[in-house]
Amino acid sequence: MGVFGSPEFLNTSHPLTSLPPRSGPASLALGLSAASEPMLERLKLRGQAEAISRTEGRATELLQLHWHSGETLLVIGAVGAVTRLIAPLIQGKDKDPAVLVLDPGGRWVIPVLGGHNGGAEQRARELAAELQGSAVLTGACASEGRLALDAFGEAWGWRRRGSIESWRHLMQHQANHNKVTVHQSQGLTAWQTLHNLIEPVGSQAKADISIGSEHKDGCSWHPASLWLGVGCERGTSLNLVERAIREALSEAGLASEAVAGLASIDRKADETALQSLTGSKQWPFRTYKADVLHGVAVPSPSDVVLKEMGTASVAEASALVAAGEGGQLRLSKRIVHAKTEPPDCQEQGAVTVAIAEAARPFAPQRGELHLIGSGPGEPALLSGDARQALARCTVWVGYGLYLDLLEPLREAHQLRREGQLTREWDRCAEALALAQQGAKVALISSGDSGIYGMAGLALDLWLQLPKPDRPDFQVHPGISALQLAAARAGAPLMHDFCTISLSDRLTPWSVIERRLSAAAAGDFVVALYNPRSQDRDWQLGRARELLMKHRQMETPVFIARQLGRKEEDLQLTTLEALNPHDIDMLTLVLIGNSSTKECDGRMITPRGYPGAQLQ
Repeated sequence: MGVFGSPEFLNTSHPLTSLPPRSGPASLALGLSAASEPMLERLKLRGQAEAISRTEGRATELLQLHWHSGETLLVIGAVGAVTRLIAPLIQGKDKDPAVLVLDPGGRWVIPVLGGHNGGAEQRARELAAELQGSAVLTGACASEGRLALDAFGEAWGWRRRGSIESWRHLMQHQANHNKVTVHQSQGLTAWQTLHNLIEPVGSQAKADISIGSEHKDGCSWHPASLWLGVGCERGTSLNLVERAIREALSEAGLASEAVAGLASIDRKADETALQSLTGSKQWPFRTYKADVLHGVAVPSPSDVVLKEMGTASVAEASALVAAGEGGQLRLSKRIVHAKTEPPDCQEQGAVTVAIAEAARPFAPQRGELHLIGSGPGEPALLSGDARQALARCTVWVGYGLYLDLLEPLREAHQLRREGQLTREWDRCAEALALAQQGAKVALISSGDSGIYGMAGLALDLWLQLPKPDRPDFQVHPGISALQLAAARAGAPLMHDFCTISLSDRLTPWSVIERRLSAAAAGDFVVALYNPRSQDRDWQLGRARELLMKHRQMETPVFIARQLGRKEEDLQLTTLEALNPHDIDMLTLVLIGNSSTKECDGRMITPRGYPGAQLQ
């Protein structure tokens, strides 16, 4: 994990701008004794560290080697021993790495240094969730359930600006339970509801925190909303492009941390300086054909440019096209020529720069969309992988009932976004849009998100985006209703089985009937999802008829309602006695095959058919 953020040439006076809090694999996992070996191996297998080392007496040397701001060091051992080792190395918040201590058993994760600035507290939450341990957070914000104002914006994809002293004064102000005034012109504002001491103010009022594209004194967070339109002579030097951008931002009063990307005409796609700059900054580099740019109304068209490039504008037009619908020009084009003095400046060429601001931020390279299967909603049945993803995300999007079930796990900085039960596409679109803005987003389904859940819908939308516009996409499995019902019933899935949804909202009933008939003829154990609702009161009866053509009347049937919740209701019956009127949408119906039997209140399907030998 290296230094991450705006390059030095754009922010020489604000040391924190190049060091936003960041969570992810540790730079180094260091074991202080032989007892740490199993945990080191576990961290290695789970990809929790970029480098793994057992000290063998070299602890001080290894720590010195990795002691850089922006790094994350995870030390396995006693807190006292780690404290003595790092004490001589500590230099200050803007110079020290994040340091976490983990006991050899993985029960306790303790952030020792860089709790906010280095992201150590957030990393501790995620690692504890992954290891099924506990994060020991002793900071005032964590212990009092307050929003960490100097760290929370990183999970939204924003970049921070301001001196250490400014942020320290703000955090002290907040710790005294004073209202914190915020002026926000970009990004989702719903986070402001997470704390009752946050007070939004207008643009003319003095604010404790500013959130937007403007470069202001004091404490600020910057969503990525600015698009730099750039044109240049062939072979223009990188240092000239850097200077031109720096001066343009300064002239417009805009922050370099708010830059979303760079845009130009397609003839500049191979320009070395532009490729180098966007690569080092991890900025998107968008290019457009001349006919696209020529159709954009701009304040400063040029006949010379039109004759040369086939469009009357490159910088202004490309900035506006990149900013998209609702984008506004913040700085008309300015032309910067290479300096000839001093003689060693080594600039060459000429650069044109314009700046446009998009209606909403764009930073997919920072964003993450996590599809999380919550299982039945009981936190004890949530996988470690899903817990870690939940701990990582700053926004939870889902149907209100599922969010309610996971509410005990939600932290003060995590925002709920509730949707209606039948508006799955809307929830997927909102979650994906937030992730494109740079946020870490959890899209939550009950059960397993890949089984009748949100994963397919979200992936379909994600795949429709151009590859450069896609945020990171990960699916985290959960326990499906089928699995939990089988566990409650006994062992009914010891042979081939299938699942069929009786909802014809997205699938024609004729197709569902063919699947039911095929499953019955194939002698599968069948799990029926969405068996019956108020508007669909006949489909389960018809499914029973089709199955009874190939099954005995006494075939065991397991009815599981509200699985894994306090209202859970279980019933073992037969295909003959199955009464559709006892079933609703919160129920899963599990129907055995020809060899399934009931014994002492348990449902079991033998591993093999009669006459077969178990290999």
